[in-house]
Amino acid sequence: MASRHIDLSAACWRKSSYSNTDGGVCVEVADGVAGFVPVRDTKDRRRPAVIVAAAAWTPFVRAVKAGRLGG
Repeated sequence: MASRHIDLSAACWRKSSYSNTDGGVCVEVADGVAGFVPVRDTKDRRRPAVIVAAAAWTPFVRAVKAGRLGG
């Protein structure tokens, strides 16, 4: 599978509405990246973002809400 680099240097990040308020589980998402939804850890922004295909984003969020991805 070919690797593709997505430049996120100009991405506009926002804290996800699904982040909790006690500072534990916090994620940010970047809008405006055509075809993808980048997600990163609010507490450690130096780590690489997870890149989710836009078509998979809604099913992913549904699975998280339903507790099907918990660890």
